Amino acid sequence: MSAARDYGLDDDYEWPRPPEGGWTADDLDELPNLPPHTELIDGSLVFVSPQTRFHLRTIRLLEYSLLSQAPDAYDVDREFSVKLDRRNRPEPDVLVYRADADTGPRQTWHHSDSVVLAIEVVSEDSQERDREVKPRKYALAGIPYYWRVEENEGMPVVYTYELDRATDAYGLTGIHHNRLKLDAPFPLTIDLTVINRRPPLMPPSGPF
Repeated sequence: MSAARDYGLDDDYEWPRPPEGGWTADDLDELPNLPPHTELIDGSLVFVSPQTRFHLRTIRLLEYSLLSQAPDAYDVDREFSVKLDRRNRPEPDVLVYRADADTGPRQTWHHSDSVVLAIEVVSEDSQERDREVKPRKYALAGIPYYWRVEENEGMPVVYTYELDRATDAYGLTGIHHNRLKLDAPFPLTIDLTVINRRPPLMPPSGPF
């Protein structure tokens, strides 16, 4: 049985063959039939494994918490790619960016200059990327804040980092269990123990 058939593809399916020098960030918008959430790291395509329930619910908790507390100057996206340079276009699980960087409904990526915070929720297949590769690249691209989220007995533990402009590297600012309370990139508090609780519904914004 061919590898293509293992993935539900026709036997004559041809996997993308990189050009000399590897793929570029712009190629992600042009290559056909890529799996959802494909990333570009050092010119190579990175495919992600199926999402776990912990991963899904952690993203939901962080996205809602950040959206509900972010000042108007910022906005929040989940699983949206960031162009760091010509050969790197990762997709943070959650990111905070300047609201004025929104270019409209057909936008497919943010430039790293507009990103304030990148968050990665570590999966079994992403440990090296989330702990070493991505934070190094985010720091070199000038993203001011980085959070790495690990699982501990089904609960999220958040490692928070801030960019040292003198070294272009992140410094650890805290390890947060149960409750995350920070002043940067803006004042916020997140109860990490409610990961499995449904977020409250947003109030209606206008008359019916």
